[in-house]
Amino acid sequence: MFAAYRTYLLIALDFSAVVFSLAVAFSLQYANPWNEPQQGLWLMYTVVAGLVGLFCTLRMKLHRRIYQYAGVSEVIAIINASLVSSIVPYAAVVLVYGFTVPAMILFHHLIGMVALMAGPRLLWRAFCDKYSTRRRSGGYRTLIIGAGSCGTLVAKELQQNDKSRHIPIGFIDDDPYKQRLTIYGLPVFGSRNDIAKITEEERIDEIIIAMPSVSKLQISAILNICKPLKAKLKIAPDLQEVIQGRTSAVRVRDVSVEDLLGRDPIRTDLDNIANYVEGKTVLVTGAGGSIGSELCRQIAPFRPERLLLLGHGENSIYLIEMELRSTFPELPIETVIADVQDRKRLEDVFGKFRPAVIFHAAAHKHVPLMERNPSEAIKNNVFGTKNVAECADQYGAERFVLISTDKAVNPTSIMGTTKRIAEMFIQSLDKHSETKFVAVRFGNVLGSRGSVIPRFKDQIAKGGPVTVTHPEMVRYFMTIPEAVQLVIQAGAFAKGGEVFILDMGKPVKIYDLAVDLIRLSGYEPNIDIEVKFSGIREGEKLYEELLTNEEGMSSTKHNRIFIGRPMQINRTELEFEIRKLEQVIGQHPNEIRAVLKHLVPTYSNVSNVS
Repeated sequence: MFAAYRTYLLIALDFSAVVFSLAVAFSLQYANPWNEPQQGLWLMYTVVAGLVGLFCTLRMKLHRRIYQYAGVSEVIAIINASLVSSIVPYAAVVLVYGFTVPAMILFHHLIGMVALMAGPRLLWRAFCDKYSTRRRSGGYRTLIIGAGSCGTLVAKELQQNDKSRHIPIGFIDDDPYKQRLTIYGLPVFGSRNDIAKITEEERIDEIIIAMPSVSKLQISAILNICKPLKAKLKIAPDLQEVIQGRTSAVRVRDVSVEDLLGRDPIRTDLDNIANYVEGKTVLVTGAGGSIGSELCRQIAPFRPERLLLLGHGENSIYLIEMELRSTFPELPIETVIADVQDRKRLEDVFGKFRPAVIFHAAAHKHVPLMERNPSEAIKNNVFGTKNVAECADQYGAERFVLISTDKAVNPTSIMGTTKRIAEMFIQSLDKHSETKFVAVRFGNVLGSRGSVIPRFKDQIAKGGPVTVTHPEMVRYFMTIPEAVQLVIQAGAFAKGGEVFILDMGKPVKIYDLAVDLIRLSGYEPNIDIEVKFSGIREGEKLYEELLTNEEGMSSTKHNRIFIGRPMQINRTELEFEIRKLEQVIGQHPNEIRAVLKHLVPTYSNVSNVS
């Protein structure tokens, strides 16, 4: 009922605007327009103008627009309706009825209609904006960084969304042309150098970074400016995601640690990857883990003939299977519950499916835990790798990619040493096999199971304290997707025997990471949430390395992937040492460490603390 009354009211107002503005135009032109002959002209003109104006209002649907959100398109529609409602009656009266009408009547009629039709609507829009802002006066004062397409869209959405608790205060933009101008009534305060000053002066509660088109490096630089401030940080989505309907412009997300790394998306050689994956049976071991499951997600689009998901834990394999079947319903998937330590089971799997490409991600990786359980680390990381690699050789696989770690370089832990032995074994096997055996070595991945980020987030959620082992502890970090992209790309470069090293960017202090996470969660480090130092744990290093002393490093076609020179490894001697390792499984950790030291002379269980 209200909608019908609103429609009739708008039509009546527009009709009144046409008639009243014409009366004003005649009054301005004639001293007494109501006497003959002007009265007859005015009556004729009014009838024609009223009918044409009513037609234009209905035709251009001025009564169906919501003027609470009026903008340029509504103003243009009113101007078009006014032009037609003034020019057509003027032409009809002059040409059809033969009256002489001064041109100024046409001009005043047009101006009057635009003012009377647009004015009330824009005043209503202004009132709604003001009323909405007042109702949200207790909301978050928000500064938007970026006054481009995305930033202005975010500002408009925040202004018009009654449910939003954000009150946009203004913009920051590095473009000097935009500075000191206003957009949607909001000032552009200045450049990024003014962020701290404006945040304090305007009592900003929240900062939204709305610059999806700039590089990750620039986003990281802006985040570094904003981190010391008390305002909470958020990031707006890419406009393409909004256009494609994957998200809403106002559904900004919290800033993540990944944003702080400041690395641009990885460029991959899709043709080379497709050449060795497409149409092939691909096996991923440890397919339920962080790296293994992401390998499955990124291999699936390359249309392998069959994707084998091998893992020891049924729940994790079930979850990645359900996800892949939903996302890639046409992809043939086989789930295999198996332990890589079970040689007979692996032979059955290889004999049945004959995988051409193997990504070996199954491993024990938790450093302190493996220090207390060295035999399990050896069984899984050394003998599990040996079993999968020998099956790959025995059943004629084309390519075998071992997921390794920077902890294998000059290792100080059981875990790192077992991964180094795994690297050495596949390099020795490569010399006598038709299968191309390679390893890919990289550092920590953000968000993987057991990694530091989820632990910090859990500690923050519980109110602290956040525990850091040592103030100078540094690590290389990558996101899981970018590490896996580079692993798959490295597989395309495989000639056999290489250890590929991924460019991890600059190392990050763990203490800085903890402080950043606390700030990104809206707290002040050591005021709201304490940071405590717990001491370096057994097997840990203060810093990690990516190359052994014997390995040089050469580049590949990809700027983020390098090759460590293959080492000369005597397979007979290695096999003899591995048999000795097998004999000490289950014995005292010191005996195990002695054999490991003989196998990997660079192994030392003394952390590199200075």
